[in-house]
Amino acid sequence: MAEGVLAGRIALVTGASRGIGAEIARRFAAEGATVVATARTAEPGGAPLEGSLADTVAAVAAAGGRAHAVAADLSRAADRVALVERVTAEHGPVDVLVNNAAVTWFTPIADFPAKRAALMLEVQVTAPMHLAQLVLPAMRERGSGAILNISSRAAIHPQLPPTARAARGGTVYGMCKAALERFTTGLAAEVYSDGIAVNALSPNRVVPTPGTVFHHLTTDDDPDAEPPAVMAEAALALCRPAADGSPPLTGRVTYSQDLLAELGIAAPAAG
Repeated sequence: MAEGVLAGRIALVTGASRGIGAEIARRFAAEGATVVATARTAEPGGAPLEGSLADTVAAVAAAGGRAHAVAADLSRAADRVALVERVTAEHGPVDVLVNNAAVTWFTPIADFPAKRAALMLEVQVTAPMHLAQLVLPAMRERGSGAILNISSRAAIHPQLPPTARAARGGTVYGMCKAALERFTTGLAAEVYSDGIAVNALSPNRVVPTPGTVFHHLTTDDDPDAEPPAVMAEAALALCRPAADGSPPLTGRVTYSQDLLAELGIAAPAAG
């Protein structure tokens, strides 16, 4: 672990109790990072969906890595401030921030409750921006850092006539992800001269996670789905320092399998 490409770095991964966030936490820890995993679900059984921070930390430890759990509700600004303050005090400044946390409902706009839309925007757009603001000063001071925003193909504008999936009520979700991608490229431009990489990453295909299975977007045995490990490997490629000292990849709005193919990295297989 100590010889990994993220050795000595502190990685803060949000939404790390399950799914893509948990897989990224495990992959980064395998490369030597000290991972701070955050989400609302601290212990097993604490949410309707399978997965918890305790599960993620245990999986990392079983593989010989280092991970710590900090429960936080990222819809609350005070929780976001307290989270970064605690990570900094206990482990040091954040070197890598992965904004993966999400809360999602799929409902047509005509029936979408304003309270739910506001919560989705808070967690998926405002929280990533605020967390970036909180970690940027230390990154700028060190002249390095990586911020990765997990997006979705839902950000792409639907074509007409729409597919059945496009018509089922994913407009607010897509709106959040489109805003997140524009935030990504704008921030990348603002901090380019500081040596900080800012990218957005989406899966090429739907990833079977407790959330996507719950929303009936895929199934655990879907042969056309993308293994979570593919996203984790692509995330690592965007957050690792350049081996030869060249500028990091930044300002990308990219897709997992496309990025790995571009970089000549083999995509992990299912399981």
